[in-house]
Amino acid sequence: MLARARLRLDWGRWVGLKPGGLVNETRLNLATKPGWQRLKAEDLRHMAAQAMRVPIEEVRFFYGDEDLVIDAHGQATIRHRKDAFYVLEDGTFESARFMSCMGAMHWDQIDFLPVVELFKSLLPGTGSAAFELIRGLYDDQNEGQPSPRPLRYRGIPTYPSDAAFRLFSNFFTAHAPSGGDPIALFMDPSRSHQIAWLPAPAPPLRYFDEAHRVGVTVQGEVLLKATCADDPMGLSYVNPKGRRMVAWDRSAVIAGGQLKLSDRDDLKEVPLSPALARLPSSPEVPPPSPIDWRSVFAPAVPTVPPAEVFGAVLLYPQDETPAGELAAQPFVADYLQDLAEQDREIGQIVVRAARLLIDNGDAVISTCVPFDRPRDVVAHIRHPAFAIKQAQQLWTVCAELQRWEWLQRARFMLAPATAPFESHDLVYAWIPYAEFDQGSAVTARVRALVQRMAAGGNAFIVGPARVGDEIGRAGAQLCWEEAVERLPTFAMHKTILPKAKLRSGLTLFHARRA
Repeated sequence: MLARARLRLDWGRWVGLKPGGLVNETRLNLATKPGWQRLKAEDLRHMAAQAMRVPIEEVRFFYGDEDLVIDAHGQATIRHRKDAFYVLEDGTFESARFMSCMGAMHWDQIDFLPVVELFKSLLPGTGSAAFELIRGLYDDQNEGQPSPRPLRYRGIPTYPSDAAFRLFSNFFTAHAPSGGDPIALFMDPSRSHQIAWLPAPAPPLRYFDEAHRVGVTVQGEVLLKATCADDPMGLSYVNPKGRRMVAWDRSAVIAGGQLKLSDRDDLKEVPLSPALARLPSSPEVPPPSPIDWRSVFAPAVPTVPPAEVFGAVLLYPQDETPAGELAAQPFVADYLQDLAEQDREIGQIVVRAARLLIDNGDAVISTCVPFDRPRDVVAHIRHPAFAIKQAQQLWTVCAELQRWEWLQRARFMLAPATAPFESHDLVYAWIPYAEFDQGSAVTARVRALVQRMAAGGNAFIVGPARVGDEIGRAGAQLCWEEAVERLPTFAMHKTILPKAKLRSGLTLFHARRA
C-alpha cells in the first residue's frame, strides 16, 4: 500500500503526494427520520447520489462502508477521502504545505484516471510527475497479464478539458467505443467515462543534468521540452516541430550533440549525454512572434529568483487558516467576469471602458482584461513573480487571437509610492492587507483611487468594510457592496475545501464617479 510519495519536478522542486491526505466530513441527523435504525451504508449512498445528481455506481466506487457510518443515536458521518498534493519547501514532508487534491486512487490496483481539483494551484510539472508515478505502478501491476486493464476517467464530478486529455494522452491512449472521436466524447462530461484508456507504447521519460541544472523530457525518439532550474522566466523550452509559433518564443532543438535553447534573440547551448545527443535533429526554429511578452513591463521585467517565478501559484490552506491576499483575488475577479456576462449594466461598464487600471491585482490581471477590442491597460504590481505569470498569460491569449496590438497597449509597472496621475474608465483595486487596520492608509488609498477614475468612471475595490464610507468622502458614489465570503465563486471553492475562510470583513465595493 502506498503511504506517501515524493515527486521531483522538472525545475528541481519536490512535491509530495499523500493518499487520503484530505478528508472532508459531512454530518447528518437521521434521528428524526422514521425507521432510521434500519438505514445502512447503501441507503446513504443512494441519498448522496440523489443529492449530488450522479449515478449510484460512482458513489459506490468512491465511498466504502468505512466512509459511511451511522452511530447509535442516528448521527450519520459521510467522509469523502481525496489524495493530497503538497509543496515540500525543503524537500521533505516536515515542510509540507497543502497544494491540491485529486480523487482517491486505488494505488494497490490502479483502475481509473483521477479528477484533479484546484488544478491552477499545481506547481508546473506536477501533473506529468504524478502520471509518471501512476503509469509506473500501473505497468508493474499489469506485468504478466494477458492484456492490460483499461482505465476510465472517473470523479464526482468530472471536469474534462483539453489540458486533461493531452496529459492523459502522453501516458495512455484513448479508445472510443464504435470508433468514435475520442476527444469529442471525452469533452462531454456525461460521456467522458466511456473512453477506455490503455497504455501508450512510449510514455515520456525525464532526464536530469545536475551539472547544468537542466531537465529534458523525451517521448520515444522525440524531444518534448527542456527546463532550466535557473531560468528567471519560469518557463520551459519546447520542441517547435509542427508549430507556426512557439509558446513565448522559447524553443528547444538538438543539433551537433548540443541542446540549443532559444528565447527570441537569446541562445543557450547545453551539452547532451550520448544517449540524448543521438536523437533525431529537430526542425528549425520558427520566427519569433511580433511582440515579446516581456515588453509589457516598464521599464523592464523585474528581477525575481527563478524558484519564485516557477512557484508563483496560489495555494489555499486545507484548514481554517484564512486564505492569503493573492489567493483571495480570483474569487472576486472570476465573480466580476461572470457578472459582466450576466448583468447588462456591469457588462456595459466593462465593454465601454477604454482605459483600465489594475492596482495590486497581480494574481488576476489577465482575468480583468476583456479581450474584445484594444484597450489601454495599466497594472500597478507588487508581487513581480505573479505579474510575470500574468504577462505570459496575456501573451498566450493575444497569440491565440492573433491580436498583437492589444498586447502593445498594456503596461505593467512596480507600484510607485506616488503613481503618476492618469484617468481611467474602469479601476480594479485590491487594498493591501497590511493597510486594513491603518485608517489613514485606507483613507489615502481610496482617495487616490477615486482621483484616478475618469468622470463617469467605475471602480471595483476590495478592502475592509470601512471602505464604503471612504468612497463617499472621496467624492464618489457607492453603488453596492458584497462580502467576498458570500460570492458564489467562494462558495464553489468551499465544495472542495469546506473549512476555507477569508480575512474577516473582506468586501467588494462598486463605486462610480459622477
